[in-house]
Amino acid sequence: MPDSNPLTFVCLHYWAGAGHEFQAIADLLTPEYRLVSPNLGGFGGAPGPLGGYSVDAYADEVAAFIQTQGLHRYVLVGHSMGGKIALALAARQPKGLRGLVLLSPSPPSPEPMTDEDRKASQQAWGQRIRAEKTQQKITARSLPEPVQQRIVEDNLSSSKAAWDAWLLHGSRENLAARMCEVRVPCAIVAGDQDAVMSPSVHGLETLPLLPEGTPLEIVPGAGHLLPYEAPEEVAALLRAFAEKIH
Repeated sequence: MPDSNPLTFVCLHYWAGAGHEFQAIADLLTPEYRLVSPNLGGFGGAPGPLGGYSVDAYADEVAAFIQTQGLHRYVLVGHSMGGKIALALAARQPKGLRGLVLLSPSPPSPEPMTDEDRKASQQAWGQRIRAEKTQQKITARSLPEPVQQRIVEDNLSSSKAAWDAWLLHGSRENLAARMCEVRVPCAIVAGDQDAVMSPSVHGLETLPLLPEGTPLEIVPGAGHLLPYEAPEEVAALLRAFAEKIH
């Protein structure tokens, strides 16, 4: 297909989230750009990936989704856990990939998390009070009540298998040696009030492994959930990224 075909953003959500976190961004980008955002296996009511819950199994799942969608020109947009999955897929240099945008990404190296925090997160599965506290912790900007409730419900709809697999295995995987194979234009976007992963984590763990000249864009006053907290800023950055690679 020729490059005149519309560019599609393939957006991968955060751990314990769901694809609809990108809806506001999709609305802002239409009609110039299409945005698709599948529920990753074990989240948002989706069945687990056929190959298990490794980062590569998720990358396989996304690659199959892209094929079924018939996409020939697309940018991967990975948020948090989705960022690590996007990095794994981009390192395969799939046909049609034009760029990679990482929103508060889990780094290609093992995610910085203490054993104590990991255990606490494991024990929080399925607990509404803990889900509500998590929502408050990982966001910095004020969100409408329905959005807050959506974040909580997505957390509670996560399967135990997917929940534990990311905490115990996926977040600990080390993909750093593969990052030299990422050869498309990239960008990282982070909130300066992110209580999960500060911008310094991205600057130290991810940025040095990406192509030279990759920018690290900072969104002031935003926490970890950029698609919910800063849809206008993210949409503007995606639009500028698309125009640059075009």
